[in-house]
Amino acid sequence: MQKFKGIDYFNLESLLTEDEKMVRNSVREFVDSEIIPIIEDHYMQGTFPHELVKKLAELGVFGITLPQKYGCAEMNNVAYGLVMQELERGDSGVRSFASVQSALVMYPIFTFGNDEQKDYWLPKLASGEKIGCFGLTEPDYGSNPGGMVTQAEKVDGGYKLNGAKMWITNGTISDVAVVWAKLDGVVHGFLVEKEFDGFTAPEMKGKHSLRASITSELILQDVFVPEKNLLPNTNNLRSPLMCLNQARYGIAWGVVGSMMECYSTALSYAQSRIQFSKPIAAYQLTQNKLVYMLTEITKAQFLNLQLAKLKDKEEVKHTHISLAKRNNCEIALDIARVAREILGANGILSEYPIMRHSANLESVKTYEGTHEMHTLILGADITGFEAFE
Repeated sequence: MQKFKGIDYFNLESLLTEDEKMVRNSVREFVDSEIIPIIEDHYMQGTFPHELVKKLAELGVFGITLPQKYGCAEMNNVAYGLVMQELERGDSGVRSFASVQSALVMYPIFTFGNDEQKDYWLPKLASGEKIGCFGLTEPDYGSNPGGMVTQAEKVDGGYKLNGAKMWITNGTISDVAVVWAKLDGVVHGFLVEKEFDGFTAPEMKGKHSLRASITSELILQDVFVPEKNLLPNTNNLRSPLMCLNQARYGIAWGVVGSMMECYSTALSYAQSRIQFSKPIAAYQLTQNKLVYMLTEITKAQFLNLQLAKLKDKEEVKHTHISLAKRNNCEIALDIARVAREILGANGILSEYPIMRHSANLESVKTYEGTHEMHTLILGADITGFEAFE
């Protein structure tokens, strides 16, 4: 199999440090050798490649920005973004696994947990010994998480949780769930461990998208959570929204990997596919499509790099992340569709990655804030008027 050389029309390589390039190249090689050869079969069968978890941990991708004392790499946000980009070039489901483990489990424990919680959980999550998930979305509350009905009641020695969560990546295979619930009307985070009585996480079946990812429900029926499992520094909806910002940041980078893979596949196909005595890449209509894809990839790459720089300087706003997530997801889906057009009927075959990426991106565009919600977040920021409340 030919190794992926990258898409870098404007020499962004010159803006990366040696450490950032090393991280990207290591993950790029891993994707080529470990993910791409197996992912189509897993996707078609609707199974998650469990064998990748320990290997990803050994690469150091889980919690890559967190301190080394927890077994993490303590890299910057450029490196983290590049990891997400390369993993999603392999498959959105694999990137989703790593993104949830890092941004939605390790980040809230590090940010809102106490020393005991951090010392116990973070090394185990970094090593892949433990797997986590994030429980915010509910069957009736997706775009409006503040309307959640999952409740926590104070009892002797801890809390009793009741409710349900929906569309939870990794839920069925997780050892711990970061569950958000209202305690006396105020949102708090709880570490719900898989063996707690009354807690179940059935897998959701029948998906046409993200088929190589595990998606679950979380059901909590009188689940006793000990006092030590309350995340002590959570006391409002802002806490889970901070976590979502971390995940959205990773998505903005990740979908560029899907763009790159679709473009690379379409370009190679167009150069070798002969119609009317010459490659279809020689025709103006095909060249127009390829130039569109390359242009949008380049724009997204620059957008992400500046976003990372702002994040490293702690100058990033949640609206910056919304803009990047909104733009890049929409463009990635458009690019996948254009790539499928170039491949014609062959574009629907599992021999090529196009249809898998396209189907996955339908979900990626929706989760962690729909396109419409990010539009309204940005609209409120630039006009001063909230259109959704």
